Amino acid sequence: MQRVYRFITLMALAAMLTTICVGLAAAEKKAYTFHGKVEAVDQKAGTMTVNGDEVKGWMGAMTMDYKVDDVAVLKSVKPGDQIMATVYDGDMVLHRVHVMPKQGDSK
Repeated sequence: MQRVYRFITLMALAAMLTTICVGLAAAEKKAYTFHGKVEAVDQKAGTMTVNGDEVKGWMGAMTMDYKVDDVAVLKSVKPGDQIMATVYDGDMVLHRVHVMPKQGDSK
């Protein structure tokens, strides 16, 4: 009976360590700066279509739909806006999206 308890304890510790290691690996993903032009906003789907510039080491230039980490940003962006965001290896979500000032704005 004592062997069963030891086995269960060992398995629980292994599962806990695996969970911790996976969490640490996710937190250490490489971050990149993303720039692009908003083509469309779909608040219902929680996405925006962006004509993105090349991000070396992450993705080539292309237009595609992206989810955002904060759907509230979808209320402030509109087609034609230039944006900057943070992206991570293995993650297709735009994080910390900012609308860039238009050229010639003094703000």
